Amino acid sequence: DPESELFSLPDEHSGLVTRRAGPRNLTVQMQQIGMLAEVEDDLVRVFEEGGGLPYDKFPRFQALMSDSSERRFKSGLIEQVVPLLEMTDALQAGIDVADVGCGSGLASYLLGQEFPNSRFIGFDMSTEGIARANEAAKDLDNVSYQVADAAALNQGPNFDLVTTFDAIHDQAKPKDALAGIFAMLRPGGTYLCVEPKASSVLEENLQDPMAPFMYTISTMHCMTVSLAYGGDGLGAAWGHQLATEYLTEAGFRDINVEGIRHDPGNNYFISTKAIS
Repeated sequence: DPESELFSLPDEHSGLVTRRAGPRNLTVQMQQIGMLAEVEDDLVRVFEEGGGLPYDKFPRFQALMSDSSERRFKSGLIEQVVPLLEMTDALQAGIDVADVGCGSGLASYLLGQEFPNSRFIGFDMSTEGIARANEAAKDLDNVSYQVADAAALNQGPNFDLVTTFDAIHDQAKPKDALAGIFAMLRPGGTYLCVEPKASSVLEENLQDPMAPFMYTISTMHCMTVSLAYGGDGLGAAWGHQLATEYLTEAGFRDINVEGIRHDPGNNYFISTKAIS
């Protein structure tokens, strides 16, 4: 306002760029732009020389992902994600659940609070994230966390439900991770795999208004981290076709792809391990 020399934020704008916007708050994702700018010179170098940038080149990544996870999980994990699985009764009665690539562990923490008869464990290769998770959950007897590589868990068939939230495409060896998850499940167990909503066919993503941002994040973080460890470099836009192919190859059956209102940027792949 030129007369008062005051700036104002219209309600329709604040609905997208403030924390009270909940899952619609775009500023949480936009914080990643600053993080990515810090590695631009290093990224140009590996484009020329080959290889990638390891996780320690992104010291703010865990904190930013925790912020994003809090927004997403608190707004819909219990109310929208759990009903998709059709396992509410089982969770109330008591089952064993693992979250692979759990980051700071918020999903297991919230589920552990909601379903005290079930047992939850989170795995992640980040010692920082696991330390934070164990500290946050110290008052919950049914929740724990361990430092572990998703591609080398060797847990045996001890779980009724395994979840991954935007974790598989970052793996150096995603097929090994999926094979390990399959081995973790008891016969008849369920796997929830949440991955960015995209097609494996580039031209089918071009009309998505979030595609430029998705490909930017993918190129400057997801792919380069995987390549740094000699990985496949799938990237965030590996797409539902390739994800379904990988799940099938790992042995999963009855693969359904769902979406939920509070998280429009992700696909929710729900699959099972056959009883026999």
